[in-house]
Amino acid sequence: MTAPSGDTASPRGGSKLARNAAIVVGLVLVALIALLATRGTSKPISSQIVGQAAPDFAGETLDGSTFRMANHRGEWVLVNYFATWCTPCRLEDPQIQQFVDSHKGDPVQVVSVAFSDDADSIREYWAKERNTWPVISNNTGLIALDYGVTKVPESYMVAPSGLVVAGFFGGVTANGLDKVIADNGGMAIAGVGTK
Repeated sequence: MTAPSGDTASPRGGSKLARNAAIVVGLVLVALIALLATRGTSKPISSQIVGQAAPDFAGETLDGSTFRMANHRGEWVLVNYFATWCTPCRLEDPQIQQFVDSHKGDPVQVVSVAFSDDADSIREYWAKERNTWPVISNNTGLIALDYGVTKVPESYMVAPSGLVVAGFFGGVTANGLDKVIADNGGMAIAGVGTK
């Protein structure tokens, strides 16, 4: 009688190897998701535009109306650059919606500007997420260029005077945006300028 060959153990060894590889891949994916989630936290930036007058821009929103920055003098305006393919952008959207909801009736406006994205994807995403603020989806390249946008998410808070008072790389939070407003004169300075 011949001794069993070592070949019979190889399927089991192969299964063990495949299972270990799957575990390693799973751990790497969990680490990547955690990295992307933490990367989405607000990080103030020093940009050439902070401290300067906000560039005026206009664009068609998803509902067919026109958003013009100049029409919002006297209000706090968050200009948010995003893309539907951007995970940190998706993570910040509930915070932006919370900010919008908490300032109903206040002189506060949010506008998102698409960055390397298409109108159909944005329309589908906006409807699914039930975002209620305006978004400009087409012909946004020059707007991003005027603001010096290099990656998304990137956001800028514009004071009622039209001055850019803060900029952020990464996802913003409702509390962080409220702090920027409070640190720069609060709602009391709204109404400055002309509408």
